[in-house]
Amino acid sequence: MKKIERALISVSDKKGIIELAAALAEFGVEIISTGGTAKAIREAGLNVIDVSEVTGFPEILDGRVKTLHPKIHAAILAKSDAAEHLSTLTNHNIRKIDLVVVNLYPFRKTVADPAVTLQEAIENIDIGGPSMLRSAAKNYQDVTVVVDPDDYDSLIKEMREKDGAISHASRQKFAARAFAHTARYDLAIAAYLSKVAGVEPAEFGKVEEGKMPQEMVIVLERIQDLRYGENPHQSAALYQDSLRPAPAIAKMEQLQGKELSYNNLVDADAAWQLVSEFEKLTCAIIKHTNPCGVGLGKDPREAYLNALSTDPVSAFGGIIAFNKMVDLQAAEAISQLFAELVIAPSFSKEALELLKNKKHLRLIINRDKKDEKRAETTTRSVMGGYLKQTEDKAETRDLKVVTKREPTEAEWRDLDFAWKICKHVKSNAIVYAANGKLLGVGAGQMSRLDSVKLAASKAQLPLTESVMASDAFFPFRDGIDEAAKQKIRAVIQPGGSIKDKEVIEAADEHGLAMVFTGIRHFRH
Repeated sequence: MKKIERALISVSDKKGIIELAAALAEFGVEIISTGGTAKAIREAGLNVIDVSEVTGFPEILDGRVKTLHPKIHAAILAKSDAAEHLSTLTNHNIRKIDLVVVNLYPFRKTVADPAVTLQEAIENIDIGGPSMLRSAAKNYQDVTVVVDPDDYDSLIKEMREKDGAISHASRQKFAARAFAHTARYDLAIAAYLSKVAGVEPAEFGKVEEGKMPQEMVIVLERIQDLRYGENPHQSAALYQDSLRPAPAIAKMEQLQGKELSYNNLVDADAAWQLVSEFEKLTCAIIKHTNPCGVGLGKDPREAYLNALSTDPVSAFGGIIAFNKMVDLQAAEAISQLFAELVIAPSFSKEALELLKNKKHLRLIINRDKKDEKRAETTTRSVMGGYLKQTEDKAETRDLKVVTKREPTEAEWRDLDFAWKICKHVKSNAIVYAANGKLLGVGAGQMSRLDSVKLAASKAQLPLTESVMASDAFFPFRDGIDEAAKQKIRAVIQPGGSIKDKEVIEAADEHGLAMVFTGIRHFRH
C-alpha cells in the first residue's frame, strides 16, 4: 500500500477539516488548498500551499476557475503503473496528488430558500469540485477521495493503523461514494433547472405520446425514521422524492402522539387520498388501507358520526381523515374512540387542547391543496424493479344509463358518492351507500359475488333504498341478483362484460337503475 504524501483539500463544509489537516500533518503530508479552506487551515497554525502556487496561475473569473488546471488534474489522474504517465509528470514538473478531500457548493441548501434568485442558484453550481472528485474517483487505484466529513475519522484511523496508507478496498469504497455524491448533486441541479424551465426532470430518451419515458431517475431523500415497518421486527423510514417535489403525505406535520410507523403512513396516505376526492365536508375511517367508514356532514362532527356508523367495530384503532378543519365538537366525538391517528388540513385551538389528553393519539396536519401541482404518475416497487403508471383520476368517460329506469336525483347523488369511495377500496371492490354514508364494504375478495355478499354482511344499517358501486364490471348476473335481495335501488359499474346484456336484464327484472361509467378502478 502506498502512503499518502500529498493532499488537496477544498471544502465548502468546514466541519472537521482542521482536525483532518492536523492528522495529515502528523504523517508529514503536504497539503494544497484553495481560498477559504486554505485560510482556515493556515489560521489553525498548520502549513498549507495555495493552489495558485502549484499551478502558477491565479484564481480568475470570481473564483470560477482555480483548480481547473493540468497541474492539478494530471497530478490526480496519472496512473502510477503507467510509465508514460510518470514520464509526462516528470517532463512537466508535476507531482502526484494521493488524497483529494472535497465537498461542494451548497446548491440544495441555496435553492431551498424560496427567495433565491436564478442567478444565485447558478453561482452555487460547483464545477471544479465535481471535476476533482470524478478525477480522483476514476483513479482510485492510486488516489483516495473523501467527500463526506463523517468519513474523516475512518480515514485517519486507517492511516494510523497502516502507517499513513489507505487500502485498495477503502479507496474503492470512497470512490463509489464520491460518484454517488456527484450524481445526487447533478440531479439536484437538474431538478431545479427543470422546475424553472417547466419540464419534467430526469426522464431520458424519446418519450412517445401515451407512453412512459425510456429511462427514469428516482432520487429519494430520507426525511424521517419510523418506529418500525409493517411489523415490529422490520425497520423502516419515510423518503421524499427530491426531483419531483409535490404535495404529498411526506410534507405533513405531526403535532402530537407516538412516533409514526410504516403502516400509519400507508393508511394515512390512503385516508387522505379518499377524502381529497370530495369538495363537501367528508370524514373517512381507514383500516389496512380500506375504508371502513365514510360520511358527509354539515359539520365535522356529523361527518365523523356518519363515517363511524358504517362499522363502529372495525373503526376501533383506525385512521381518521377529514378534508376540512377539525373543530371542538368533532374532537369530543373522536375522543370517545381509540384511534391511531387523525389527519386533517387543520385543527381548531379548542380541538387541539382537548385531544392533548389522548397523548398517544397522533395528530397530523396535511396542508395539501387541490390547486397545487400534483404528481401525474405513481411509482411502486416490485421485486427487482419498479412499476410506473399515470394517476388514477376520478373522472368517468360518459355516464350511461343502460336500464329501463333512470336514477332519481337522490340516487344520482348517492351513485356519485359511492363511485368515488369504490375507487379507494381494494379489488374486487363493492360498496353500498345512501344519504352521504358508506353502508357496507366488500374489499379484496377473489370473487366479485363474494364482495357483494361481504359488503351486505358488514352493513350495520339497512341497505334498503341504497345504491351499489363496483370497481369493475359484473361478469355474471349473480352479483346483481344477490344485491337485489337487499332492496337496493341503483347500481354504478364500468360495464364492458360479454355478459352485460344478461346483467342489464337482471337489473330491469329487479326494477333497478344501472349506470355504466366506461372506466374501471382496480386497486391493488
